[in-house]
Amino acid sequence: MSPPFATRSTGRVFPPDNAAELAEELARRWSLRLGRRFEGGVVGLVLEAARADGTPVVLKVSAVDRETVHEGAALRHYDGAGAVLLLEADTELGALLLERAEPGWPLISLPEEESNPIAAALLRRLWKPPPAAHPFDLAADRAAEWAETVPREWERLGRPCERRLVDRAAALFRELGPTQDEAVVLHTDFHGLNILAGRREPWLAIDPKPLVGEPAYDAAGLVRDRRGALAADPDLARRLRRRLDFLTAELDLDRERLRGWSLALLVELGLWSLSVGDRTDAERELEIARLLATETA
Repeated sequence: MSPPFATRSTGRVFPPDNAAELAEELARRWSLRLGRRFEGGVVGLVLEAARADGTPVVLKVSAVDRETVHEGAALRHYDGAGAVLLLEADTELGALLLERAEPGWPLISLPEEESNPIAAALLRRLWKPPPAAHPFDLAADRAAEWAETVPREWERLGRPCERRLVDRAAALFRELGPTQDEAVVLHTDFHGLNILAGRREPWLAIDPKPLVGEPAYDAAGLVRDRRGALAADPDLARRLRRRLDFLTAELDLDRERLRGWSLALLVELGLWSLSVGDRTDAERELEIARLLATETA
């Protein structure tokens, strides 16, 4: 079987045409009975499955790129403490066999005042120093890259937002990347849809896209979570202030570094959303970034 590479011009990759064929081959290899497909995946085919002894599991076949290639290594590093267990892996094929989180409903289904403390406590558990020899890319290197590519992408997309916002994001990437004073394995895609209710533990994180860097980088995912609800909030600036204040206190973070990472990553994400045709998400992301760039946040 060939590995499922399917690179797009944006640098993101999507499931290969033979994903179902790969899943059938992996089911034979790992003695699985395949079930229904989970909806909502972008870069992978994710299926309910059961092992020969009836244990419920999840089979995930992802396209392989720099964001997904070390997902299994991150889950192995977490070792089930706050995240789903990794049971089997074929890195070349982008295949993971995972513990199934049951009942599996997402944390985002709770009101924000209930979910934010749960998410923060779980995130703190995931932040462990990397092993001496690890495969993960560094947040500092990614930031240096984005400091260069964000302005170029803004030009390529026809200057879709004000230049000062792009300049601010690039400056923050240059400033924050090399000045981190703590190194942990970051999840980097930590939000309410990637935290599921479980039985082994009450809540389990899924879908890490690991980097090594400072905790404030990761907490930015919670600052921008529930973007649809944020967009509908008549006092968005106040809501952002409350999130920043809560996460700063709860996770013992520097508020300005948290705000800076949140702003810069939202601009990068907003431009990426535009590049794949998702104007609604892009507008939300750039509007949140504008507010974070002002003193009102």
